[in-house]
Amino acid sequence: MDLPSQLDTARLHLRCPTLLDADDIFARFAADAEVTRYLGWPRHRTVADTREFLEASDREWDAHGTGPYLVFARDGRLVGATGLHLEMPYRASTGYALARDSWGRGYATEVTRAMTALAFGLPRLARLYALCHPQNAASARVLEKARFEREGLLRRYLVFPNLGSPDPSDVLVYARVRQSI
Repeated sequence: MDLPSQLDTARLHLRCPTLLDADDIFARFAADAEVTRYLGWPRHRTVADTREFLEASDREWDAHGTGPYLVFARDGRLVGATGLHLEMPYRASTGYALARDSWGRGYATEVTRAMTALAFGLPRLARLYALCHPQNAASARVLEKARFEREGLLRRYLVFPNLGSPDPSDVLVYARVRQSI
């Protein structure tokens, strides 16, 4: 199954990342402690970390035809990243990370809705979900605006490496489901 390598929303352009994007990704959001605070992946300390992410992205796209997308404003400025991770033919997850100067503009809701439309364009997909740290109220609001339903709290489920604890934290689960396939 192959998703498109690029797509457009009303205000944004999304495309697959390349190794040429490493410096921009690092500078705009991947090394920012505030942006990565509630993410499930460690903040990038060097551009080499970003290159490792991009190599993993290439492998995911090659193996599954799905993966991360970079998000750009219409003026070409990198806004952040999102993606679709296909776990099973019937289940996928999504998420996003946006540069701080892009917060509060509705971009997160717009890309989450784009990933939802993309996901439910897959013929067998029945469930799209996202995880959210309980203290990340802004992301919870984004998911609710994108019509994800809060399903519950998974206790001690995920390590948030940028919060400084090696112990797993609780996490909120939000999902959209297709009623019939």
